[in-house]
Amino acid sequence: MACPINNFISEDQSQDGDQLTEGPERGMLYAEYLRLDKILSAQRLLSAESQNEVHDEHLFIVTHQAYELWFKQIIYELDSVRRLFRSEIEIPSNGNDNSTKNNNPTYETLDESRTLEILKRLNRIVLILKLLVDQVTILETMTPLDFMAFRDYLCPASGFQSLQFRLLENKLGVKQEHRVRYNQCYIRVFGKDPKAIEAIRNSEIEPSLSFLVQEWLARTPGLKKKDFNFWGKYKNSVEHMLAEQQKKAQIQTNDAVRKHMMAGIEGKQAVFETVFNQTLHDALVGRGERRFSHAALQGAIMITLYRDEPRFSQPHQVLTALMDIDSLITKWRYNHVIMVQRMIGSQQLGTGGSSGYHYLKSTLSDRYKVFLDLFNLSTFLIPRDLIPPLTKQMKTKLSLGWSCFDLDNESSDQNTSESSVEGSL
Repeated sequence: MACPINNFISEDQSQDGDQLTEGPERGMLYAEYLRLDKILSAQRLLSAESQNEVHDEHLFIVTHQAYELWFKQIIYELDSVRRLFRSEIEIPSNGNDNSTKNNNPTYETLDESRTLEILKRLNRIVLILKLLVDQVTILETMTPLDFMAFRDYLCPASGFQSLQFRLLENKLGVKQEHRVRYNQCYIRVFGKDPKAIEAIRNSEIEPSLSFLVQEWLARTPGLKKKDFNFWGKYKNSVEHMLAEQQKKAQIQTNDAVRKHMMAGIEGKQAVFETVFNQTLHDALVGRGERRFSHAALQGAIMITLYRDEPRFSQPHQVLTALMDIDSLITKWRYNHVIMVQRMIGSQQLGTGGSSGYHYLKSTLSDRYKVFLDLFNLSTFLIPRDLIPPLTKQMKTKLSLGWSCFDLDNESSDQNTSESSVEGSL
């Protein structure tokens, strides 16, 4: 069928478009703009160079090149999100703030109009990761025999040598001490590439997304005692909840049921004590069982409980997106592990010298979850009827448009409330 648009264009007119692609002032063509000559010529089949071309090697190369391109885009979005978190007013540490580790400055305020942009870019990362999870299934169209036909050509190349994935992990906030031992030694892998070593070290020094999110959460409105004192009221609600549960347990006539209920309550008390007692919380952080600072965890709990308030709606969506990112990376690791086991079994070494399947399986543990504490927030939820009611003043604060996450004093709130409303309009 002929193009209907061409029916209204004369032959002479249709040739006018050549002026856009010819002559000294012509525009850039599609292939030139995308530099397809380089991208589409980057598939080098080693099996073909050995006069024994294996068809599926082409799929293997293209799939992994696509991964690296998407990793590049994720890093691009991640860097922009970190810049948005760091674009607030930067306050140098006075030397007494324990939160400024690794020479990281403290950020006192965040322009909340940027939250939507942060959320948009985090959600973009989520969608890309969903694509990467599904992309593993394309590689699974190879059979183990197909892979075996060209696997020897890969040595000593390995996915472990992906610089971009290492940078992605560091920029998110995976700490060196949380990695499995084999994964900690990157000098051995990138030692001959000084630019790669420098990039990795810079990514370990600069503030990670996890660090910036914790600084942001620690400034959640309502945490301070002179403000709403959420933490004190939340603790009272938890104690009331546990006391009521104890009363119900004590009136049980069946000894076995009563003992079971009391054991459960005692377990809950012990768990809640780890969030109310900062010393216990810090000990868990030291053991790698928690990630967030005590203040950041308080902020995350408050945002989760009051997520229906207008001011906490977008922050709660940010926390959800962060969990989605962590979850999808774990799913991607899992799919990769299953594919590797399917292709080479669990007894062979990886092409880069790792233990193959067993090494990859070890990366599925919680130690690689950057936002582990967000997943565990449900442990500290309380029934809606026990959530501390907001004061009229706090209700107003959480309903207004806002320009910063810093509500240190009452006079500041009163002076800025009108400008905040004006800014939100």
